[in-house]
Amino acid sequence: MLDDAGLKMMELAGKGYCCSQIMVLLALDEMGRENSDMVRAAAGLCKGLGNCSGTCGVYTGGALLLGLHGGKGTDMEEAEDVLPFMLEQLGAWFAESTNQYGGMACSDILDSNCGHPDAVRCGSLLSGAYGRVREILAENSLDPAEGRNLS
Repeated sequence: MLDDAGLKMMELAGKGYCCSQIMVLLALDEMGRENSDMVRAAAGLCKGLGNCSGTCGVYTGGALLLGLHGGKGTDMEEAEDVLPFMLEQLGAWFAESTNQYGGMACSDILDSNCGHPDAVRCGSLLSGAYGRVREILAENSLDPAEGRNLS
């Protein structure tokens, strides 16, 4: 049975959002925020940077979420010291999770069906990555539901 996040992922995919956009939309929803500019920007990461040769949008979308919580966003802010470590944790998790496909590129995960997400593979990676991002944030004393202050 799917949990609420899994159902939301399926709903967003059905509306035409790609993996990186779904990651962003889930995080924004959890924070009670909307940011259509950020969602549109995440489209640049869709389908392995557009041609399936790049890194999967699930991973790059997850990196966006970690940056959303730990990155510098204003002149008066500093990035969280743990941001590079959090990105490293996500990278290690994603590499392990995609090892069975032969790599982290969209083309590795989707074989020759590039550009057409596989509901099982992509759905499993999406769900796992979103959960792992939330864990990484919590492990580093950052609340996934809070985000950085809007200034």
